Amino acid sequence: MVAQVRRATGVRFAPLGAVCLQAMLDGDLPAASTIAGAALPPFFLEEGWLWRIRLEQLGRDPSAAPWLVRAVVLDPGGEVIGHGGFHGPPDADGFVEVAYTVIPHRRGQGHAHEILRALLDEVADRPDVVGVRASVSPGNAASLATVRRAGFVQTGEQWDQDDGLELIFTKQSERGQR
Repeated sequence: MVAQVRRATGVRFAPLGAVCLQAMLDGDLPAASTIAGAALPPFFLEEGWLWRIRLEQLGRDPSAAPWLVRAVVLDPGGEVIGHGGFHGPPDADGFVEVAYTVIPHRRGQGHAHEILRALLDEVADRPDVVGVRASVSPGNAASLATVRRAGFVQTGEQWDQDDGLELIFTKQSERGQR
């Protein structure tokens, strides 16, 4: 198990490794919570599509684990308010794609910004990351506001076979701006 990472923003990340992801796919939230070291919310059982994707990804490349989805734990208090991470390690151009979700009853309280800030802080000084990408549905006003507030700039759009039209935003890392 990877150690939990603390962040200055008031959130920390708890790893959700392969065994934890499988437990959630099996519907065993108590076991998944024990493995994660945090009480995972029932909402996590609704995210099976994501756990399957990440579990398959780990099967292909176990070294990607530190980059992938993690539970977001609010400090102080220890409440899991969502999940966040990256789609994988940096690509050939040095970009990572950020991903985050706030559980429904905690939305609208600024947590998405906290999560995004913590993820950006995590890669700010990494020599292998020159920038961060985010893909957002044009109808997701909250996420659009979050990425824009964090300094992302729209650089294009793409068609996702599952999600439809997505706007692509990028932000250079602190290292990438030097």
